[in-house]
Parts: sequence; structure tokens; C-alpha cells
Amino acid sequence: MEADISWTNIARMGLVLSTVVVGPWLVTRYVFGDDTIKFPLRRGQPWSRLEWAWLAFVVVTAWAVLPQYFLRTGVYQNWPPITGWSEILRLFFGVNAVGIWDELFFICTVFALLRKHFTFWTANAFTTVIFVSFLWELGYRSIGPLLTIPFALVQAFIFTRTKSLPYTVTVHLLFDALVFLTIVHAHHPQTLPIFFGV
Repeated sequence: MEADISWTNIARMGLVLSTVVVGPWLVTRYVFGDDTIKFPLRRGQPWSRLEWAWLAFVVVTAWAVLPQYFLRTGVYQNWPPITGWSEILRLFFGVNAVGIWDELFFICTVFALLRKHFTFWTANAFTTVIFVSFLWELGYRSIGPLLTIPFALVQAFIFTRTKSLPYTVTVHLLFDALVFLTIVHAHHPQTLPIFFGV
């Protein structure tokens, strides 16, 4: 597992990651008749002011913290150098695709299944360990777990509280948008001078 943004690896990872989401859903739903794995949309319920405020908080926090992490530790080098628009587009696609998958697998699948057998915080802690391990392999090394542990814990809480997969995914994708911009900035600081103090 590595941050390889070649189309071949994107297709391979897409197949594998899709299988580990669809497979458990099919087995639990149609073999065991269990609807634990759900993808709630919360249609017809607008986001509250608090939910909108949290989105703004996520953007500001990610903008302030992620460049410090990626550039000062040098972990941006765990991603391939991006030298042209093709690489930038593949990085954008890959970061967002993995971000969506993270919520479908770690929250809707792993956390949901663990929640059947454990308390909320125990299930959340187990899910977080798996999530952080995955991101470590993907390239979030050094002090990465100090960022990903609270993020994972909060995402499960948000999903449980809002019962909205679209909202939970939106939070994740906003964070990942800053991940993408930070990696691009690290390789091309003069082209994308939107971060300060690094």
C-alpha cells in the first residue's frame, strides 16, 4: 500500500477498496439478513447552523495545521512528485476517492459492525486504530497519527450524531481538499502560495 497515483494503481486500488465495502454489505444483508451496514442520506433535513459552523472550522483548522505537518516533517515526499496537470488531476481524484471510501468502509462498515458488540467509544477506538494504520501505510507518517486519531474519533461521533453519510463525507472531503492543496503547494510553492509560515 503506497501513494501511487498511476492509473494502473488507481484502478487496482479502486477494485480492491470497492470490494471490501460491497462484499460485507452483501454478505450481512443477503446472507445474514442483517441491516447493520447502512449508508444513511438523511434526505429532506437541512444542515443545522452548528453543522455549517463545523465545516468552516474544519477548513480553517486544516489550512492552519496540514501545511505545518506535511512540509515541516517532509512527509509530502511520500507522495510521488507531481510535475504536470495529469499528475495533479490523478492526485485530486485519488485523494477524494480514498476520502469517500474511508467513510464507507471505516465508519459505515467497520465502526457499524463493531458498534453491535461494543460500546460507542470502544468501537470508535478500535476503528480508529485500523484507520490510522491504513493511513500510515498510505504515507501519513511521522506525527501523522497525532492528527488522524482525533479526526477518526470525531468522524464516528459526527456520523452517529447526524445520521448523515453525505455530511460526514463532506467533512472528510473538505479536510482532504486541504491535503491535496498542501501536497501541490509542497511541490510548487510559487504556483500555489496560499499557505503561510512554512
